[in-house]
Amino acid sequence: MLPNASPFLPPRWLAFLSEVDQLLHNPVELHCLGGFVLAVLYGLPRPTGDVDYIAAVPSDSIIDLEQIAGRGSALSKKHGLYFQYVTVADVPEDYADRLTELYRDYFSRLRLLALEVHDLVLAKLVRNSPVDLEDAKFLAQAGKLDESVFQERYQKELRPNLANEKRHDLTLKLWLDACFHS
Repeated sequence: MLPNASPFLPPRWLAFLSEVDQLLHNPVELHCLGGFVLAVLYGLPRPTGDVDYIAAVPSDSIIDLEQIAGRGSALSKKHGLYFQYVTVADVPEDYADRLTELYRDYFSRLRLLALEVHDLVLAKLVRNSPVDLEDAKFLAQAGKLDESVFQERYQKELRPNLANEKRHDLTLKLWLDACFHS
């Protein structure tokens, strides 16, 4: 996918995000990951009801966004969708240099930036849930992941910042085997 490309946005999501855009008091840029990004950008068929984000610019916009469209908000109850700020996430150091803007021409205040696919999967690797591994396998089988890029980015940009490298090295090996060697 080319930077700034706008994949199909399902009507339910368009209605929700448009209302969020209208209700925001100031412009906000979100660094998004998770099931929403995987679904709209990479075709993951698993449904999701939230937009996970790891950063908001400006950072004080998190409070506004969570009140407008966080879990339990009136807008969330209306649409069955919500924004979720992910407070703990291990992502590659230079992920921000590879963000892809989604739906540039759709909204005036809301700016959604998606993690590049290798960065997104590496963020899931540290958590190592069975669902996350299935997502990684889906992306590998769809030809969206490059094994060498994945390994190199892990070694250079993620591993140096992890507390338990040996545990994550083992997870990496298991994921590489499951995604590329099974």
